[in-house]
Amino acid sequence: MTKEIKCTVSGERIDAYLSEEFEDMSRSYVQKLISSGAVLVNGSTVKPGNKTKTGDLISVEIPEPEKTDAVPEDIPVEILYEDDDLVVVNKPRGMVVHPAPGNYSGTLVNALLYHCRGRLSSINGVERPGIVHRIDKDTSGILVVAKSDQAHRKLTEMFSEHDIEREYTAVAAGVISENSAKIDAPIGRHQYDRKKMAVNLKNGKNAVTNFTVIERFRKTTLIKAVLETGRTHQIRVHMAYIGHPLIGDSTYGRGRKKYDYEGQVLHAGRLAFNHPVTGEYMSFLKEVPEEFSNLIEVLRNE
Repeated sequence: MTKEIKCTVSGERIDAYLSEEFEDMSRSYVQKLISSGAVLVNGSTVKPGNKTKTGDLISVEIPEPEKTDAVPEDIPVEILYEDDDLVVVNKPRGMVVHPAPGNYSGTLVNALLYHCRGRLSSINGVERPGIVHRIDKDTSGILVVAKSDQAHRKLTEMFSEHDIEREYTAVAAGVISENSAKIDAPIGRHQYDRKKMAVNLKNGKNAVTNFTVIERFRKTTLIKAVLETGRTHQIRVHMAYIGHPLIGDSTYGRGRKKYDYEGQVLHAGRLAFNHPVTGEYMSFLKEVPEEFSNLIEVLRNE
């Protein structure tokens, strides 16, 4: 299968650009495609480090799905819904979504391969079977995982078209004066630190986050954030951009760790979509985990 896109960004590494453009492909997988000659820019092969130019025609030849060989592990995982095409789970804070360097076991994929008896979509090959979207290791909450290739393709399309409803609960630093606001600021790779994302007015991709204040504390604010788009680290980057980074966010936050909480205080509490095969509307809710609730009580009593 061949996919063609017209590049809208200049000066970004081709491997990084494509891994962001195709959210179901990891950067290492894109690099393998490039090295095998499966990626052409204006009809010519490229290297992973080649820089993009606005207007380039990029052609990606995607090979047939590989049989997954990640190791099933008997790890407890909370299943919110399951049928022959998909499974909806509540990922705990601290669990990595899929195997990657430094985390080859103990991931959500390992757990689901065991739970689903190996029945996960094979589209992402050995690294990320069934994974259509991700949340960070230290973010808790709801994920939908594809069991059939048909569901995987449709869900990928739905995420790309922003047809998935996603709501998060978070605690931001500082007391936010507005009751609600819309952050419309493009996100791309950080200019100097390529491991980070940042608001990038020149080369970033459209990114929109709407947030509403739930409760104000002495030095922090509890918010609900609704995504219109789904860029990497979007809520974390946007909240830092307006001067209210998430509590516990060591990447985009400020200063030393103050509260007894590992990672950013962020929970994916609602996910809603039309079933990719039946078309039935489905909505899932999950309250914040106990450690999140405990932190809220601490903040109330400060």
